Amino acid sequence: MGRSTKKGPYVDPKLYQKVEKLNDVGRKDPLTTWARACTIIPEFVGHTFMVHNGKAHLKVFVTEDMVGHRLGEFSPTRNFRGHGGKAKK
Repeated sequence: MGRSTKKGPYVDPKLYQKVEKLNDVGRKDPLTTWARACTIIPEFVGHTFMVHNGKAHLKVFVTEDMVGHRLGEFSPTRNFRGHGGKAKK
């Protein structure tokens, strides 16, 4: 079940302030964040976020198609190494 529409989307306040500062200055520096649950809003479009996946920070460039999704959706936390069975020769 999703978040209540009455509450609106969750946006990390610190991350939003950082994006606002960069927008005021007109820069597009990568922003490091651990806020995987933060919803992508239109102000984030065009910025690059370094989203933590539990081990490292992965670059996520935000486009218009990503608005409404969460940052963590674009930084996978698990590596799929294939199903069991014979190894390839």
